[in-house]
Amino acid sequence: MSDLMLVSTRKGLMTYTRNEKGWVHDATHFYGSPVSLALSDKSGQTILAALNLGHFGVKLHRTQDGGKTWTELDPPAYPKADGGESDESAPANKGIWALEWADPQNPNAVWCGTAPGGLFYSDDLGATWTLNRGLWDFEERKKWVGGGTVDPALHSVCVDPRDKNRIAVGVSCGGVNLTEDGGKTWRVASHGMWAAYVPPGAKDDPAVQDVHMIVQSPTNPDIYWCQHHNAMFRSTDASKSWQEIKPVPVSNFGFAVAVHPKDPETAWYVPAHSDQIRAPVDGKVVVNRTRDGGKTFTTLRNGLPQENAFDLIYRHGLAIDRTGERLAMGSTTGGLWATDDQGENWASVSNTLPPVYAVRFA
Repeated sequence: MSDLMLVSTRKGLMTYTRNEKGWVHDATHFYGSPVSLALSDKSGQTILAALNLGHFGVKLHRTQDGGKTWTELDPPAYPKADGGESDESAPANKGIWALEWADPQNPNAVWCGTAPGGLFYSDDLGATWTLNRGLWDFEERKKWVGGGTVDPALHSVCVDPRDKNRIAVGVSCGGVNLTEDGGKTWRVASHGMWAAYVPPGAKDDPAVQDVHMIVQSPTNPDIYWCQHHNAMFRSTDASKSWQEIKPVPVSNFGFAVAVHPKDPETAWYVPAHSDQIRAPVDGKVVVNRTRDGGKTFTTLRNGLPQENAFDLIYRHGLAIDRTGERLAMGSTTGGLWATDDQGENWASVSNTLPPVYAVRFA
């Protein structure tokens, strides 16, 4: 099991290591600064950390010695409309929403998703970035709008383990978009989803879907799971079509979803009350798990707050390790929980953290 956990919070990047007593706080990096997301290699030595300092903008840092030293890098930047160098007339990078390894054969290759809906590629561990023009110039992108943010945010990047050139990205609000040629061309791939927040004539438009998070099964990459703004969906045909999962217990609103790394039929969702009330239903933090492809669910709650809770789990706030046994979850009210038995029993790691933006295992 993974023994290093990265927790991105409003006041720094917290690292936890695992020993015989459980998870232990190891270090805090960028103390006091908002860290929106982090990405680690399997060893935990190479880590990319994205910061969003508000007035001072988006920052990116890298360590290659497990956090002993950090190097500040230039974050992805948008070029001018005429393709020249970036300047004040270029769109601003308003946040890094996704960081994913891009190529199993190249440990230096990284994809980065941003607001306003740009996808960037680096082949040198974030030292330089190139905007993916195929997606940026995609005609359907003109329909994208912000979902909870002013600008559309590209938050999910799923690289097919069979083919690094087949990539699906999730955008809020821009649906699922797919390339099979490494980003040269794209097509909308969220057919079957429906939106409750648009005029009736547009609810089935795949290009306006508010996808909160998508994940892909590593062992059966034709299977994707999605937490949507108003429903949960699953695709079993490589995102050619999506089917709504129903009924679901507790609520079909939420942000986080995780899929078992070895069993494509097993997935976890974290429900919240609704768009209007972004808190747990009845003040109880729970996790829904299915082991049969969404036909039935078990609501898991042992060890989680069951009264007067206001915890919301963001889209990157739920993590699963490589074995599929260990999960961790962080909330907007500073709660951090972990489980070693697929969610049957949760243990509190901390309840005094700053708001948690993202949780990741090495």
